[in-house]
Amino acid sequence: MARHFDNELRDLKFSLLAMAGQVEEMILLTHTSLLDRSDADARRVNDLDKGVDELELRLDQACIDLLALRAPFASDLRLIASTLKIVPELERIGDHCTNIARRALILNPMPPLELGDALRRIGEETLSMVRRAVDAFVNGDAELARSVIASDDSVDALYVLINRELLRLMLADPMTIERASHLIIVIKNWERIADQATNIAEEVLFIIGGVSVKHPYLQTPPEG
Repeated sequence: MARHFDNELRDLKFSLLAMAGQVEEMILLTHTSLLDRSDADARRVNDLDKGVDELELRLDQACIDLLALRAPFASDLRLIASTLKIVPELERIGDHCTNIARRALILNPMPPLELGDALRRIGEETLSMVRRAVDAFVNGDAELARSVIASDDSVDALYVLINRELLRLMLADPMTIERASHLIIVIKNWERIADQATNIAEEVLFIIGGVSVKHPYLQTPPEG
């Protein structure tokens, strides 16, 4: 019985990794759909989203079955409970990629706006956060998970930088308003993907240590 349960947990972990791999592919294609102005990559993102949705339903059911039939406890319970939280985060990342890809299909035929390399950097930093969050889950690496949480500030700073530049462009030239408006939605979706990577990293820390790192101000005892 114990060996069978171990196999079920292993299968759950592999299925979660398969979903994460598919989401990483979506992020990469989303990035190139914008930077390389590739409509084919944007359409591929939309095609992959259905598979991510199907994996979400399958993993949800697997977790519910394990909780109902195996009555897990300690680290096994934390793994299953955290999987139930990580899966919707991955599904939402897929949705954000789809949102960006739809904007890419609109923006690609238009002349590009001059934003330096900031648009490339926010995409690369966000992809790195998701990859490191998944690697932290696979390897039980608390330090790597903490590095993901720390990186969220970098993406937030890039979001503010690009948003400010897009507003400046719109004020200077009304002909840029349509393109800049689409790009504001694009960078908002990148920023949300970074938030989801942060949430995954927080769940990894919970799996490892059994202590939530969310809302630390609520866990700090009052002074005096």
